[in-house]
Formats: sequence, structure tokens, C-alpha cells
Amino acid sequence: MSLTIIDYIKTYGTRSFSEEPLNEVDSLILCQFSYLKFDGMVPDIKENKPSVTLQKLLQHEDYEKLFKNTWFVRNNKRLFQAMLNSRRYGNMKMNAYVNIIESEYETQFSAITFFLEDGIAYVAYRGTDESIVGWKEDLNMAFMDPIPGQAYSVKYLNMVAGKISKPFWVGGHSKGGNLAVYAPMNCSKKVQERIIKVYNMDGPSFRPEVLERYDYEAIRERTVKIIPHSSLVGMLFENTMDYRVVKSKALGLLQHDPFSWHV
Repeated sequence: MSLTIIDYIKTYGTRSFSEEPLNEVDSLILCQFSYLKFDGMVPDIKENKPSVTLQKLLQHEDYEKLFKNTWFVRNNKRLFQAMLNSRRYGNMKMNAYVNIIESEYETQFSAITFFLEDGIAYVAYRGTDESIVGWKEDLNMAFMDPIPGQAYSVKYLNMVAGKISKPFWVGGHSKGGNLAVYAPMNCSKKVQERIIKVYNMDGPSFRPEVLERYDYEAIRERTVKIIPHSSLVGMLFENTMDYRVVKSKALGLLQHDPFSWHV
């Protein structure tokens, strides 16, 4: 029997992050959770408001909208409940949410920052959502540098780092994984030095000239890329980045679904 990220929470959810440090599976969970639609429920990055808990999201009148127009609605709801019921994620807080869709500029960008325990922050970039604009922007990666989403990712990271006092993690799935690498390559040096690790979960890489132009070497040793064994999206532009391969219970392109990955 193959275990999923939801099984992982049910099995290890009794352990705090001080007892069991953040790992690759936790990163995948947070990257997937970033796909939920937090609009109007989690403070915008420009707002100076308190962070929001999972319990507060559950009690929000627009709770069901969290899952509207998301991939894998049923599993996202199961993931939310598993996190809420666990000691590991139950007290997690969220803030600095951004969701930008600009049809004119073919831009789809979203990010959120999770606060797991005192001193533990995780900056998560959302991958491509269900919008046509998001898919158009993905195609633009083949010839544009930077695409608007990448430019936004750098600005977001610099802004969030100004609100966080300690070192932090960065990650994303799909296009979000690409942004999670692009932003640390291009952020300010002071911010770059505070990044503990970068997680790219089956996200596209970069054209060779892009890696040469920016400071990838500065974060190479802290970058972890994980792809399923029949990855398509994660192998786009792949040429120099090291990566690890995991099994998936799905076939072909369906392996891009984080819920299908073996834990």
C-alpha cells in the first residue's frame, strides 16, 4: 500500500516541528495547500493584520470558497481536515497572501507565507491554477525573461523577508517551484543569506542562459528538486539542476498531482 501526504499527517501529525524538523514531505504539503483560494480570508501582504489560523478559516462564512475552482477538491478538503486535526499543523498561521491575475499581461501569480511554530516560516508560491491566463504565462517561459510572475516572486520574497526576523524556507509546486528558485536567485543578498532551503516540487527549470545570468550557484547547495518518475512538467528546460525521483501511483502527466506521490 502506498502512503500519501494525507497518510503522512495522520501518522506523524502528533510530532511538533521541534521534535521532527521540517522535511521534504512537509514542504510538499505546504506547496499543495497554497493552491487553496484564501481571498478575503487571509490578510494581503500590504495589510498589517494578524495572521489567521486554520480554525478561523474553518469558521469563516466563505469556508467552502477555499476549495472553489481548485484542482483535486476532494483531496484538498481531506488535507485541510488532516492538518487541522494534527498537532503538527493544527496551530499553523497564514499571512501575506497575494493573488494576482492580469489577463492583459498574461500574468497569474499567487503566494502565501505559513508560520508553523515560533521561528518557523515557509514562503510558498502557488503553481498554475485553473485560469487560462496561468497556462498562457507558462508558455511564455520558453522565450520571456522574466515572465511577470517571476518578477512578482522576487518582489514578494523581499517584502516578506522584511516581516520575518529569522531564517526561513521557500518552496513551490509546478510553476510555483520555478518561482521558488527564481526568487532566491534574484532577491537581495541579505535575504538570500537567510534562506534555509529551497524546494522545487516538479517545477520547470530554466534555459541555460537564465541560470548563467543569475546567481544560481549561490543557492545550488540549498536547492532540493523532487520529481515523479514520469515527470513532464518538472523536466522542462532541465539541464543542470540535480533532482530526486519519487514513485507515483498515477500514470503519465497525472503524476504531476502531489496527492499521487508515494511517501
